[in-house]
Amino acid sequence: MSSAALPMNGAGAAAERPAINPWIIALAVTLATFMEVLDTSIANVALPHIAGGLSSGVDESTWVLTSYLVSNAIVLPLSGWLSSIMGRKRFYMTCVALFTFSSFLCGFAPNLPMLIVFRIMQGAGGGGLQPSEQAILADTFPPAKRGMAFAVYGIAVVTAPALGPTLGGWITDNYSWRWIFFINIPVGFISLLLTSRLIQDPPFFRRRKISETKIDYIGLGMIALGLGTLQVILDKGQRDDWLESNFIFYLAMVCAASLVFVVWWEWRHKDPIIDLHLFRERTFAAANFLMFMLGFVLLGSTLLLPLFMQTMLGYTAERAGMALTPGGLLIMAILPFVGFLLSKYDARRLMIFGLATLSLALFHMTSFDLQIDFHTAMMARVFQAAGLAFLFVPINTTAYAHLPREKNNAASGLMNLARNIGGSVGISFVTTMLERRQQHHTMQLASHLSASNPSLRKALAGLAGVIASHGGGSAGSSADAMQRAYAIVQNTVSRQANMLAYIDCFWLLAVSSLIMIPLVFVMKRTQAGGMAAH
Repeated sequence: MSSAALPMNGAGAAAERPAINPWIIALAVTLATFMEVLDTSIANVALPHIAGGLSSGVDESTWVLTSYLVSNAIVLPLSGWLSSIMGRKRFYMTCVALFTFSSFLCGFAPNLPMLIVFRIMQGAGGGGLQPSEQAILADTFPPAKRGMAFAVYGIAVVTAPALGPTLGGWITDNYSWRWIFFINIPVGFISLLLTSRLIQDPPFFRRRKISETKIDYIGLGMIALGLGTLQVILDKGQRDDWLESNFIFYLAMVCAASLVFVVWWEWRHKDPIIDLHLFRERTFAAANFLMFMLGFVLLGSTLLLPLFMQTMLGYTAERAGMALTPGGLLIMAILPFVGFLLSKYDARRLMIFGLATLSLALFHMTSFDLQIDFHTAMMARVFQAAGLAFLFVPINTTAYAHLPREKNNAASGLMNLARNIGGSVGISFVTTMLERRQQHHTMQLASHLSASNPSLRKALAGLAGVIASHGGGSAGSSADAMQRAYAIVQNTVSRQANMLAYIDCFWLLAVSSLIMIPLVFVMKRTQAGGMAAH
């Protein structure tokens, strides 16, 4: 079987074309990646069911999520190095096999500690899938068609986080939480079969012999320690009140020291685990930061919108998921079109359009109130999805345009790490901001509710009169009516404070998107088709 296609590098060197249709290869490697990205969010809504089924507390069960994210984050930047030792195809298939087998074990876990161990295995297997797929696509398609290839990948990465909670809720409501893991098994087997038949390492790819490789154990250990503690901090910080918790405080100290050491050590090392010298290329560095912010806004808003609809509008989890679904479908429809546009226009123009559209959509969400209907909420997400679709593919395409092809593996690990860490930061940030701003607005609104306020006295008297008229009008019922009137006012204040907190969060995400536009101009111009321009 002939090898996969080789792209032209930044200098425009010609690439071989595969005997196998490259789109079949793209679909084959996207299958497992979709399931892996889906798994990062599908278990969220099942936590109460998992806790009940395994006789554990809800707080303890959150380690089911944290353990996965920690091992996933550690493997992501190591994927390029591991591929160079094992071979890309062998590494990818090993990751798929580990992810599938550990999914099987998760489904049969007899208790919480075993489930956490199996989730660590699952996260380790899943961590190598996204970078490997990106590197395979970058080497399978020439630069002129790379945008369309990344569109297929983008469908998996951008839509899966939105579908995860809805699908997870439906499975746990109608079947068992164990099926959120079992559904990975047939997909994993199909992916393994297709990968073994279709994919080969490109001719320029040279595996390093283990006997000739000096493993950087210090760098490996510090990367694992730094990224692992960072993910625990992001996942547990808000729940433990951040630095007010001794556990989080000491973990933050270890994390900061480890990551600073990693940067110093890996930059100077002759054979680094992660190639930080790639950030010398300003376009790649800017693309990484944009990808970080894309993860920040995507997962931050994906958390806020369904939470807003369920807690403030009274939607069920299924109905909230239905409001998000059209946005996901629009992304799936637009991404191939964006890939086509990349063959005609400079990627930077598409990124500016995407950031502007995304920012406008989030500014529009700041006009939400407690009376919006289902259609308004749904269309707001559709508007936002249009902006997201114009970001993911151009950012990825531009990131590879100015790098030599032998750096694709290392680059893909760093790009995916940036998006995943950005998503974790986004979720932690908006969760914390939502609670803090809710407290702030509650105090602000409550300051106006004094007994000397004539408007408040008039409103309470009116409410108490209406309540008492339905309760008989006795002295006892009148006192009770006044207490119920106070409760109604208090509940109204609480709901308004929550609403204002959500608006603050949407403002934050909108501004974060808008201020990213100048960063696009730092990037080098890329010719139509995703090739480096000189």
